[in-house]
Amino acid sequence: MPRSPVVVNTVARRDMDVVLNGLGNVTPLANVTVRAQVSGPMLKVLFKEGQMVKAGDVLAEIDPRPFQAALDQAAGQLARDQALLQNARLDQQRYRTLLAQDSISKQQVDTQDALVRQYEGTVKTDQGNVDNARLQLGYTRIVAPASGRIGLRQVDPGNIVSTSDANGIALITQIQPITVLYTIPEDSLPAVLRKLNAGEKLSVQAWDRQMRNQLAEGTLLTTDNQIDTTTGTVKLKAIFQNTDGMLFPNQFVNVRTRVDTMEDATVIPVAAIQRGQQGTFVYVVGDDNAVKVQVVTLGPSDGARTAVLKGLEPGQRVVIDGADRLKEGMVVEAVDPAARAAALTPASSPRARGRRNGGGSWGGASGAHGAAGGAAGGAASGAHGAASDAAATPGAPGERRRMRDAEASQNPANPSANPSANASTNPGASAGQRPQQ
Repeated sequence: MPRSPVVVNTVARRDMDVVLNGLGNVTPLANVTVRAQVSGPMLKVLFKEGQMVKAGDVLAEIDPRPFQAALDQAAGQLARDQALLQNARLDQQRYRTLLAQDSISKQQVDTQDALVRQYEGTVKTDQGNVDNARLQLGYTRIVAPASGRIGLRQVDPGNIVSTSDANGIALITQIQPITVLYTIPEDSLPAVLRKLNAGEKLSVQAWDRQMRNQLAEGTLLTTDNQIDTTTGTVKLKAIFQNTDGMLFPNQFVNVRTRVDTMEDATVIPVAAIQRGQQGTFVYVVGDDNAVKVQVVTLGPSDGARTAVLKGLEPGQRVVIDGADRLKEGMVVEAVDPAARAAALTPASSPRARGRRNGGGSWGGASGAHGAAGGAAGGAASGAHGAASDAAATPGAPGERRRMRDAEASQNPANPSANPSANASTNPGASAGQRPQQ
């Protein structure tokens, strides 16, 4: 009996990480819409779509001339009132000197003091107007409020922008660092909380949708303050430096959180695990290449390997491929994965070349009773020649026989077209013999 080819793997003893898997979305730390704070025509756009900007970088410019004129007007009013205040203060000093000499009344001095305070208030108001005009002038230079990647431009130069524009000018998304919001089952929360309460930083990895490429590695930041009762999960937030920009806002990722490390654990590949009526089991290949069903107790898994708490010892061989047809006691042959794949792939067979029965234009079947030839080869003798022709034409034997009888009746001199006449001419001929010449 041929041995069934299988791929085996040796049970190993090694340190294995206890990993929690979850699904999450990349969430930026800041999402800022850049808006105009004053109204006016857009003169310049100084950024490129998609570029990285820093907080304070000038992104666009609005026409500053109306705001510069307002600033000049406020500054002029301030200068005028400052001059009046200075003159009032000089008069105040003179009035006080005259009052000391008893040359004027006390009422004039009090009136001059009130005038000085009035001008001081006016100067403060003018100073506020100047500061406000200067602030409005500064708003004509639109700067980045945060660092990050700027999106597509929403307004082109030449358009009138205002503070009430809904879309703003552009959107800035902070991607360095960036966070990932993901969920884990509520049963796994105590293990995470024990590590966080102890002050330990848990390592978190972000993988792509197919779990083929690791995108980034970061640390767990915090957990949510409540469990979602509809799904039985809790939200976690991890932070990533994202220096290479592999994490993109709103991207779907698979998240792996390492909560512990098992030392000297007995581990096997996940592909070796089988499930049936007896529970979880593996196929163990002995020294005689006979397979044995071994029930095992599984521990944590990191996605590629699983810890075995009971049932296996390091050094044993388990089947990881080809276990679909195995039974207890079967003898197998351990092969490498490439050979196993080649054995499962059927070789391409050449297309069968059929031929018409016997060859020739229609052909006669060659048998133990002789061959029926074509026009050049002669006809078989007796009734066996007719039977050979009938066997050589499986499509419509009755029709071919009627055509030969018709040809024989029209041309009786042709012995090959009339087997019965040929038989009467040579009555002593037996089946499978050539007619006498």
